Amino acid sequence: MAKKVMKVIKVQARGGQANPAPPLGPVLGQAGINIGDFCKKFNDQTKDRMGQVVPAEITVFEDRSFTFVLKQAPAASLIMERAKVQKGSGEPNKNKIGTLTKAQLKEIAETKMSDLNAGSVEAAMKTIAGTARSMGVDIV
Repeated sequence: MAKKVMKVIKVQARGGQANPAPPLGPVLGQAGINIGDFCKKFNDQTKDRMGQVVPAEITVFEDRSFTFVLKQAPAASLIMERAKVQKGSGEPNKNKIGTLTKAQLKEIAETKMSDLNAGSVEAAMKTIAGTARSMGVDIV
């Protein structure tokens, strides 16, 4: 018989650097997960994405066991990485903070394709372009 799902938790941590400190520890503790075990497994699976923000979807079962699925980095952090900026603009319509080329936009869209509900790469590019615009990044 299959295990009964108790809850599903979504968390974000830096690849290869998850630790029991807040904000990750309290969220996992409330769900009854062995925090050290999760951190060890997460760090082992994300050591190739060191320092990058990695979202994870954790499924917690009634017997307090768990499984997790890793997602791609958030679109905003991929955009900031490619545009070489630290944060988005406070006034995106007035103050532009950087630019992305169409090739970089397509690269980000292909990376995020598995997490987006877009039907094609072109539709994913439009989604990513909208995120970039709201951050004050121009597409050239």
